Amino acid sequence: MLGDFRSHKYTGNFLLRIEGVSMRLFIERNPVWSFIIFCLIAFLVWMIFAIWPEWLIDAIGRKKIFLNALFNGVTLGALYFLVASGFTLIFGLMRNVNLAHGSLYLLGGYIGFQVAEWSGYWLLAFPVTFVVVGALGILLQVFVFRKMEGEDLRQTLVTIGISIVMADLMLWGWGGDFYNINPPSWLNGPMDTFFVTGVKRSTGDLIYMKYPIVRLVILAAAIVIGVAMWLILNRTQIGMLIRAGVDDRDMLSATGARIQLVFIGVFAFGAGLAGVAGVVGGTFQTVAPGEDIRFLLASLVVVIVGGMGSISGAALGALLVGLAEQFGSVYFPTYAVVLTFLIMVVVLAFRPQGIMGRA
Repeated sequence: MLGDFRSHKYTGNFLLRIEGVSMRLFIERNPVWSFIIFCLIAFLVWMIFAIWPEWLIDAIGRKKIFLNALFNGVTLGALYFLVASGFTLIFGLMRNVNLAHGSLYLLGGYIGFQVAEWSGYWLLAFPVTFVVVGALGILLQVFVFRKMEGEDLRQTLVTIGISIVMADLMLWGWGGDFYNINPPSWLNGPMDTFFVTGVKRSTGDLIYMKYPIVRLVILAAAIVIGVAMWLILNRTQIGMLIRAGVDDRDMLSATGARIQLVFIGVFAFGAGLAGVAGVVGGTFQTVAPGEDIRFLLASLVVVIVGGMGSISGAALGALLVGLAEQFGSVYFPTYAVVLTFLIMVVVLAFRPQGIMGRA
């Protein structure tokens, strides 16, 4: 058992090799589908970088609308990833059914708004929110989940009750108004990108797309956080302890590892990450009652689509859900909500464990 425990540090390289072999096998066994997927990717790249001909504009509209929907979907996916990555750590790795996760997101948004208003510093809202919501996560782990380990139904019912109480308390404290967290001046306004949206007919000059700086910064931050989480889980001793504790908690405890402290730290980090996502969401969207249910449902869909316990799966699932919502609202406004759940149904039909999940 100790040999298996030490071998966890090699799991990341092994999984990468397995994924490479699986991709080669898929191409060899499904050449037609591989060719179709390659053509679709090549066509998408062409749509992003090329100047659209008139027939394509007549078919689906201006390129500017398409690119805005694409970028909005990617940045919305980054926000979903920040929420769902904490959820997949708690739900996927620790097997704790925390349906109050959306309430942690909304509470983080309200706390971030108050800190930014009182201090005048937008960046200060992030560490304060992370600490406060993370401390609340510790209380949930110690006084709720530790007493109901392995009882999924009780955890579900209790956390639903906690989310209802928290929603009422937040409605009592902040009312039903919509709040927006103002970023600093250097993040206000759009910036020029290198994506061409058209050509001026009078001069022939290229028209480049402009996009809000704050969304691009948030996207970059989500990528950094995602890569850091993957490295911690797959390349460090703490990640080894977490994964070993999920596989066999009793045997890991027998080695002398303080697994309860590790799980408390993971729960606090996941809860704090949900609070930070609330600050991010309040910056380029709004903080308002009902957002807790919306982001809880989004996190559930992302984790189901991507695979429980997989950081890369959460990133892929969040990207798919964000793109589906934005492209649906632009091109299929009547069926925008249906597209998200259609993705989940298709994934469950062909791969029940999720795209990146383990069987």
